[in-house]
Amino acid sequence: MKDDFIYFDYNATTPIDPRVARAMRPFLTGFFGNPSSVHLAGRQAREAVENARRQVAEGIGCRSEGIIFTSGGTESNNMAIHGLLPRGGGGHVVTSAVEHPAIMEVVRSLQERGLISLTIVGVDEWGRVDPVDVEGALRPETFLVSVMLANNEVGTLQPLAEISEICKKQGILLHTDAAQAVGKVPVNVEELGVDLLSVAGHKLYAPKGVGALFVRSGVSLDPLIRGAGHERGLRPGTENVLGLVGLGAAFSLIEGELGPEMSRLERLRNRLRRLLAGGFPGLLVHGHRERRLPNTLSVAFPGIESSLLLDRLRDEVAASAGAACHGDDVVLSPVLTAMGLRTEICRATIRLSLGRFTTDSEVEEGAERILGVIREVGPGKRFCRSEEPTDSDVKV
Repeated sequence: MKDDFIYFDYNATTPIDPRVARAMRPFLTGFFGNPSSVHLAGRQAREAVENARRQVAEGIGCRSEGIIFTSGGTESNNMAIHGLLPRGGGGHVVTSAVEHPAIMEVVRSLQERGLISLTIVGVDEWGRVDPVDVEGALRPETFLVSVMLANNEVGTLQPLAEISEICKKQGILLHTDAAQAVGKVPVNVEELGVDLLSVAGHKLYAPKGVGALFVRSGVSLDPLIRGAGHERGLRPGTENVLGLVGLGAAFSLIEGELGPEMSRLERLRNRLRRLLAGGFPGLLVHGHRERRLPNTLSVAFPGIESSLLLDRLRDEVAASAGAACHGDDVVLSPVLTAMGLRTEICRATIRLSLGRFTTDSEVEEGAERILGVIREVGPGKRFCRSEEPTDSDVKV
């Protein structure tokens, strides 16, 4: 990347922290044993894997036995849902309208194949699920509720502890996709009351291709794939020792740094918002005002097409859009539409997510670059098609 490239897309992926890379390096160049082997090389690898398991467990407040290593958040989510599916199908699942595709596509596929019935509960204008709605969706045959902890687009945090109390009263398991929350806010499985929790390494400065699933003691899962008895028989295949060492090292950095980093990122995010609002008075901010990730800023510049804005910025500032244009078609963010935002607001939305290596000067310069492109674009080059969009029948 260019030296002056500004990265405001930490919710998409994070760079590997140099301290994580340093912990991984010996396992890239020296310790290559198979953790299942009983000789010295194998024992060294096994020790590294189990140390990583302890580090992950300590990071989310559980015992090591509760951690199953996977290839990432998507596999963890699939393992949780498919693993609980009753033999032969059947049963009912409840999830929210703002889930990541790694949840939504899984449950929709099972529904389409007739293997489950599905209820998707809506959210309010801030993107937050009402626990009362979850309770109202439960049925005698409900076996799983899956609600994300933090939304990847707008940063809203969900009321997992309240939802957990509802589920416990009816003996229903609760899963959460915590990929966007771990490393950004405190995450403790006991405080949340969840039975299963998914983690993605590349969202918290560990390498891509590694993750974990917390499984509460007493919860029984069927494996997604069959093979040898790795990971309590739930995830066969020789462990990715290099990646797991990185995941463990990333978790080890969280405890001592999380509080100060949360405060720093919140300050930077708020500074970025003020700068953008100062240069574009009509700026709209999405997501809950208080219960939100400290690093995430989802904003709309009404009248400015986000895909055009980001295309102009792609070699200068990394960010994500709330809508994508494909020829004459516009694909809107399901999260933003679930929040009741009009089509033209979705199409004017970008997500800016900050991280461990974001600096004050980058926030200042990044805001200026974004506003500079907006001044260049101006009215008249707003939308993918030549006509203006019509108002949708949902309010902003």
